[in-house]
Amino acid sequence: MNSRYMFSLIAVIVLFVLAWAGAAVGLQFVFGVIIPYLALITFLVGFAYKVVGWSRSAVPFRIPTTGGQQKSLPWIKHSQLDCPTNNMQVIARMALEILTFRSLFRNTRMRLKEGSKLSYQLEIFLWVGALAFHYAFLTVIIRHLRFFTEPVPFFVTLLDNVDSFFRLEVLYPNFQFGLPGVSLSSLVLLAAVAYLVTRRLFIRQVRYISMASDYFPLFLIFGIALTGILMRYFTKIDVTAAKELTMGLVTFRPTIPEGVGSIFYIHLFFVSVLLAYFPFSKLMHLAGIFLSPTRNLRTDTRAKRHINPWNYPVPVHTYEEYEDEFRDKMIEAGLPVVKMPMKTPAEEPAQEKSQGKDKE
Repeated sequence: MNSRYMFSLIAVIVLFVLAWAGAAVGLQFVFGVIIPYLALITFLVGFAYKVVGWSRSAVPFRIPTTGGQQKSLPWIKHSQLDCPTNNMQVIARMALEILTFRSLFRNTRMRLKEGSKLSYQLEIFLWVGALAFHYAFLTVIIRHLRFFTEPVPFFVTLLDNVDSFFRLEVLYPNFQFGLPGVSLSSLVLLAAVAYLVTRRLFIRQVRYISMASDYFPLFLIFGIALTGILMRYFTKIDVTAAKELTMGLVTFRPTIPEGVGSIFYIHLFFVSVLLAYFPFSKLMHLAGIFLSPTRNLRTDTRAKRHINPWNYPVPVHTYEEYEDEFRDKMIEAGLPVVKMPMKTPAEEPAQEKSQGKDKE
């Protein structure tokens, strides 16, 4: 089994121990204020640096990834989503890619059957797992806005109520069953991360190409989801004190209230590490998908000629010039030439005499 995942797992365990020990010895201000601020600054600066760098990259040609028929003759059916030729078709393609992971849905996996027979199968479970992971993570982030806003926006409360089941007190205020409500997004996020990690561990081809940097964010997100579930259902914390701390961070009046347990600082430390790590990892596909020339360009190379705007005149040495310079040497060496040398009047009688001698 690939041992590279062990480095990431050990790193996350070390982070867990650091946060737990720091909170135990009285470093709540460090793990509750200083590290979150540093992580946020690193995230914003790194994110902006990557996006600006990508936006300044030269893209002189149309290089979109195509999977269908480009627009050509009127009687040939045009694949508008795979080969968009106008801005609306590009927007539709990007929307399907961002919201439904269309290219991942069409991904196939090659297998050998009956010895040497090739077969291709859709990676439907990978698509479902990735979709569940991203939407569950998005839901969790939106739900957590209630800790950073006052008053809480209506859509955050609405999403929290929809996301939680066994919340009969929403409909029946006197009914106290199921407090707190079971958050579906948290369970789905935990299960989706577990599936993605398991897939990298037990599928040989995926394990071969997986690096430690692929496992680390998965283990880190797993730790975030797990500590969040522990705080919500098992190791209870003072939610009011937690919101006081987060509101202090947002309003730049940091404070460390009493009643916030160590598990909260571990959870916050994991989130801070993920924020700081985000701009330097593959997680930056969050922004990269919008700037990818393989997706956001029109496929109109048949309808329009695209010339590199940075081309400028440069001295070149054509083959004709090369042959003119070295023709005699090429003929002596027996190399073929496109243009034979012109014969001078003095050379023609000599050549005829030599031909006559050959006949005798």
